[in-house]
Amino acid sequence: MSNVKSALLVGVGGQGAILISKIMTNGFMKAGYDVKQSEVHGMAQRGGSVSTQVRWGDKVYGPVFGKGEADIMVALEKMEAVRYADFLKPDGVAIINDYAIKSTTIASGAEEYPQGCIEDMQKKFRTIVLKAGEIAIELGNAKCMNVVLFGAMCDALGVDIDWEEIVAETVPAKVKELNLKAFRAGREAAKKAQ
Repeated sequence: MSNVKSALLVGVGGQGAILISKIMTNGFMKAGYDVKQSEVHGMAQRGGSVSTQVRWGDKVYGPVFGKGEADIMVALEKMEAVRYADFLKPDGVAIINDYAIKSTTIASGAEEYPQGCIEDMQKKFRTIVLKAGEIAIELGNAKCMNVVLFGAMCDALGVDIDWEEIVAETVPAKVKELNLKAFRAGREAAKKAQ
């Protein structure tokens, strides 16, 4: 089972981590990998922490993995990267969206948003940091931020799959062109960020 790879996608409910995992799962299945996708853990409603796991290889026995086992992590929100950091392997790659969403306790003033989230991750892991929200807004729709991040992660996956084709097949037809632009923009941003 040494060829099995694992990815962790984390964010806040409503950011689109599930769509990224569906794109990944579809791509790996089409390429002939055995692939398993976890159910979403956490509160899958807007505002709650959400994570999903994807594993692929010759033979994958289950979708869930433990701490220190993720080869790659995509964090759609920077505090979530720190929250789930212990799941990443020491030589893992973290793709982090430089974007903050204030939880209810932070918005109410009961807690403060932690400072230095990205810097903490950079001290421990190879990181690719981008402002996916700004890129998505430049493309005309902030909701494609998740696909920008998927574009940023696809080269780090280390597999030869036509991800543009998979994105086009997975997203709704009415937003296909927008998501293809988002994917390309994320891929380019990741190359510049490394």
